[in-house]
Amino acid sequence: MKYIKLHHTVINKFQLLSVIGTMLLGLNISFAQQITLEESQEAALKHSYAIKNGLLTIEKSEAFKKEMISNYFPTVEGSAVGLYGPNDLISPITGILPNGIDNLYSASAMATEVIYAGGKIRTANALADIQMETSTIRAEQAVDSVLLVTEKKFWQLVQLQEQQKVVETNEAYLDELLKQQQDLLDAGLIAKNQLLQVKVNRSELLLNKSKLENMRKLALLDFSLYVGVAYASDMIASADFENIAPPELKYSEPDLDLNGNSNYQLLEKSISASSLQIKMAKADLLPSFAVGVSALEFGAFDNSVSSQFTGLAFGTLSIPISDWWGSGKQKVKQEKIQEEITQNNRKDGIDQLKLAITQSWYDLVDAHEQIEYALENKQLAEENLKVNRDTYDSGLSGLTDLLDAQAMAQNAQSNLINAYTNFENKEITFLYRTDQLTAPSLESLKQ
Repeated sequence: MKYIKLHHTVINKFQLLSVIGTMLLGLNISFAQQITLEESQEAALKHSYAIKNGLLTIEKSEAFKKEMISNYFPTVEGSAVGLYGPNDLISPITGILPNGIDNLYSASAMATEVIYAGGKIRTANALADIQMETSTIRAEQAVDSVLLVTEKKFWQLVQLQEQQKVVETNEAYLDELLKQQQDLLDAGLIAKNQLLQVKVNRSELLLNKSKLENMRKLALLDFSLYVGVAYASDMIASADFENIAPPELKYSEPDLDLNGNSNYQLLEKSISASSLQIKMAKADLLPSFAVGVSALEFGAFDNSVSSQFTGLAFGTLSIPISDWWGSGKQKVKQEKIQEEITQNNRKDGIDQLKLAITQSWYDLVDAHEQIEYALENKQLAEENLKVNRDTYDSGLSGLTDLLDAQAMAQNAQSNLINAYTNFENKEITFLYRTDQLTAPSLESLKQ
């Protein structure tokens, strides 16, 4: 089942590679050799505990809402008591109770309906609605967060893989150069120090290769645990970096309209909830009125006392007079102060959201510019290496110049890989902060 549509349809065209031998191991899915970003996100969405907890929180909010709705209905209570004593509970009374009473029972039932409680029931139901809406928003945010983190971990893995390719390419280059130097040394055409220079550079390269391999294995383990796939040391993140389009051609500059932003919606919900909390506190200062009916039956098990039944209707009125100047009044004051704090947090939160969205846009634009610079630098560095190799082979320049050119070319290749993966990270961050991620519905994740 396809859960998401990648936003890389223009920037990245992922290769459609066959997945060999898929098998389930608990919650882990085993991918053979290659895994795409889309497969990673699908697996992460199924595996994520954050999403599962988000869905459970919605269920909890639904239960709380039903609990609040039940307050509109009467409460019914029943009770029963039975007594037996080896000696008489009530001693015999001559002419009235000749045998005494050694057992008694009573059974009662009472139904009460609250007519007015200062608006607490209505307010509590409104709070339950806000809690339900908030839980839904947070669950949707959990889905977006999983997509964000998965993609970041995926591109980290790709970055390390590509850096390994750069090292391997340059290792082959130095191996070829080392062989040439050995031949020249054997022919007595160069001094031994030139051979040692190449060996030193190659040793540094191999050290870097070993570090990259360890970093890749650690990143792969982290990726596998987060996504929920079985770890395999030969797993490859399958992606390419072709056709990187400028952000201006894909997205419009954000206008900072936050109405559709989930974080802004949470800030608004917090204001509504704070206002309702004040109403709840004020409701505690108002009278409450309830009516009800009660039925009672009592007697003796051995019929020594005839069974008696009585019923009655009642009404109760409660007025919290001392709360008008005591704890109730202070509670209202506390809730009003909390509302002011929430208002200030809302204003600060809006400013932070606008700043984060604007920053993510400029980061994305800058990341694309870095790709263009890195591409140009790579081309120049490779041309410089070619020229230095030609001049060295012609005897017009020294080995040091050639090794410097090789190191420069390797650095330029690495910088280009970093620029590509940095762009991918900045893009997913921009889409996340502007709520433009294409994510599955919560209902589909429940299945």
